[in-house]
Amino acid sequence: MPNWVVGGVGTFVLSLIVAYWFLKLRCRGIGPPFGPHARYWALFIVVTTALVSAGIGLLIIAASHNTGAAYAVIIVPGGLRLSRLPPQRDRDMLPRVLSAVATLPFSRLYERMGEDMQDWCDTRLAAAAAEPQWIADAVTYYHRQVARQVKDPRAGAALDRWRASITHKIGIVNLIDSDADPARVWAALQLDPSTRSRKYSDSDLPRLARRLESEALNELQLFLARVYQLGHHKLLIYPFRPTAEQVRALRAEPMSPDL
Repeated sequence: MPNWVVGGVGTFVLSLIVAYWFLKLRCRGIGPPFGPHARYWALFIVVTTALVSAGIGLLIIAASHNTGAAYAVIIVPGGLRLSRLPPQRDRDMLPRVLSAVATLPFSRLYERMGEDMQDWCDTRLAAAAAEPQWIADAVTYYHRQVARQVKDPRAGAALDRWRASITHKIGIVNLIDSDADPARVWAALQLDPSTRSRKYSDSDLPRLARRLESEALNELQLFLARVYQLGHHKLLIYPFRPTAEQVRALRAEPMSPDL
């Protein structure tokens, strides 16, 4: 087999492996690049990078007649780790110059990664949204699974705040459902910063319960999104796997605290 073929194939295989790991490193803290929606763009980027490396390697072989020198081009995939990857809006990436065209696959990758994260969160939100108490139970379950593995103190503090806020608000919802008097509900609102500084009215307790439940569900979505970005995207669904109809219903219903 000709030396240039050996060098080209070897460069391609090594570049493929290096590009795969560099892309995963570059997307750390954002989400997995090989999710159901994102994997096609991720594979396109990895394979294209490896092909470019192999092409440069063949040119080096042709110029130097040294097969070993071609393996130096495996530094090309390092651009996936060191280069600035968007997201940017499409209007910022019009194909006016070559560099703008090159960023387009990365923008599409980020968009598909966002869809993967949204689907992941929606599935778990739909499971927890069936009952108010399940929202609090779900955040407690997920928090126990990841709390000790979070190395970033700020990220860990944010997860702690969301868990405390959600469980507190659902506790007040349960208090209202148990027909507690307004004075007791108002006292409970003052027990936590998440409700103490907000302007709540206890004149319509059912409406207050709906608002607190909606806020807790919104916060659970934020909690889940951060957990996903931290790399914990293989967590089991609590308390069960929702049907496709439940997920669609959750997406169709706007989650706003202003009920």
